[in-house]
Amino acid sequence: MGQPLDGIKVVDLSRILAGPLCTMTLADFGAQVLKVESKAGDETRGWIPPVNAQGVSTYYWSVNRNKQAVIADFGNPEHLARLLELIQDADVLVENFRPGVLAKFGLDYSRLKELNPELVYCSISGFGEQQGAAFPGFDLLVQAVGGLMSITGEPDGAPSKVGVALVDVLAAHNAATGILLALRERESSGLGQRVSVNLLSSVLAGMTNQTSSTLATGTSPARLGNAHPSIAPYETFNTGDGVIAIAVGNDRQFAALCRQLGDPALAEDPRFVTNTDRVAHRAELKALIEAAAAERSAASWAGCLMESGVPAGKVNTIAQAIGFAQELGLDPVAVINDPGTGETTTHLASPIGLSRTPAQYRSNPPAHGQHQELFEQAARA
Repeated sequence: MGQPLDGIKVVDLSRILAGPLCTMTLADFGAQVLKVESKAGDETRGWIPPVNAQGVSTYYWSVNRNKQAVIADFGNPEHLARLLELIQDADVLVENFRPGVLAKFGLDYSRLKELNPELVYCSISGFGEQQGAAFPGFDLLVQAVGGLMSITGEPDGAPSKVGVALVDVLAAHNAATGILLALRERESSGLGQRVSVNLLSSVLAGMTNQTSSTLATGTSPARLGNAHPSIAPYETFNTGDGVIAIAVGNDRQFAALCRQLGDPALAEDPRFVTNTDRVAHRAELKALIEAAAAERSAASWAGCLMESGVPAGKVNTIAQAIGFAQELGLDPVAVINDPGTGETTTHLASPIGLSRTPAQYRSNPPAHGQHQELFEQAARA
């Protein structure tokens, strides 16, 4: 069975997370991705521990499957000539170098569009290509200056980063979307174009309702911990043996929650009749819920609340979350069987489900320069 991106050739000059996750997404759906690295290699190869059973950095492993890898020195005229031959035959190029760096080697879009007018050239930067061009695009830094840390953490505590490089992930998805849009437009125009994505814009767009409320009111939201700025009860609560998340989205669900708490009259309390009332009296409501929740376990509460139509669940570890997804039949784990070694490896499956042309998991993340013969062939072509 074919895949949506069969025949699409991608030259991947990116490294670390945003670019490689973008290109892996394309590779999962059929694109042929050539990962081009320096002699030093993608930095994440050395980000250890942890490592997997193959001794490979789990960071690198997470975003580089289904690719081939070659080594190129941009400063070497012979290597550069080979790379340009590969780009001339490519559909997509992805890069996340600091703005201006690739221009020194004639690898910027203005030069390459002359070489290959059909090329879709995707640049991922930290802060764009104008006044922020020299700023380093590290996820932690963007979470800080982009406002995400200001709304993450407890109200009386310090600002906190999200527990994963979320801004890089957002940028990766934006880049993949932009590339697909440009490829679709190319079908009618016959021309490629440049796709520009930056981390700061990605986090601002990714905060959706929080940035929207700031624009509308002129006031930046405060940290609320696990609470929601506009809905209550919509946060975490302590139980008899752990923490549970309760996400009440309407009055009907709140009434059902009150019945399960053993206090149906609470739904008629003037402080809690409407969502607006509940938000205004959030602290009082939380204290009442936790007083009742202390009598039973988190798992017990999660079960009875979900059965009654109240969205609820205990706070899982990542291992528990993977197990939960498996219980639900979501198939979160993909398996690759290496025909050469007979080795079986596991990967997190693509979250994108297509009924006829689903993601395919063909090969493990490549070793540094594993497919160098492809680079040598470019010189002989």
